[in-house]
Amino acid sequence: MTQELRALVIAAASIGFFHTLLGPDHYLPFIMMAWARKWSAGKTALITLLCALGHIGSSVVLGLVGVSLGLAVKGLEGAESVRGSMAAWLLIAFGFAYLIWGLRLVYRKHPHQHVHPHTHPHPHGPDQPAHHEPPETDRHTHTHTHLGEHSHVHDGLSGKALTPWVLFVIFVFGPCEPLIPLLMYPAAGGGWGDLFIVTAVFGGVTTATMLAAVFLGKAGVDLLPLKKLQHYSHALAGAAILLCGLAIQLLGL
Repeated sequence: MTQELRALVIAAASIGFFHTLLGPDHYLPFIMMAWARKWSAGKTALITLLCALGHIGSSVVLGLVGVSLGLAVKGLEGAESVRGSMAAWLLIAFGFAYLIWGLRLVYRKHPHQHVHPHTHPHPHGPDQPAHHEPPETDRHTHTHTHLGEHSHVHDGLSGKALTPWVLFVIFVFGPCEPLIPLLMYPAAGGGWGDLFIVTAVFGGVTTATMLAAVFLGKAGVDLLPLKKLQHYSHALAGAAILLCGLAIQLLGL
């Protein structure tokens, strides 16, 4: 390994690690969704891994195209910037929609009463004189929620299946900003072998850091006394993802 390649490998590992930790979008959505939807450890790991591969792979493909065609790095940086803005807005839209859905779910779970009037015929029968009092009416209340037997079978099922794919699409659009200009283009000067090594190190460290951050965050959330807030878990998850997207778009995190 040449000195230049060694320096690039160290830089790839360092950038992958800190780039992931400093970007809350790399782990916060998975932590909140795992808590809200009660994902198992295996499902959490699988969804995080797939999104990490989509996140890294899209930038790798763009970088390889740029290296192969000899495109200027400035043009690729512009494309990555557009992709980053799109990913942030998608995250904002997803968080907002999930927040609204979570609030709607809170309302549907809240027990409430309906009054049902019942009319009884007059005890003297239908041939009673006209001057008699009208039929007696009594009422009873019925307490229920809009879940259980009042909900449709498909409610929530499509959302469970759709949520991981929405996250995956968002992460495919999300770029690894430092990968192409700081790592892939310099590594390409040493040949395809150097390019592969540097890219693999960056991708491996980024993925490992994402998984570690998600599971540490998930463990921390599980230790908190949040049973009283579980009723609002979906709304809170949506709010957290919405704020995460806003922070990325407005603060450039």
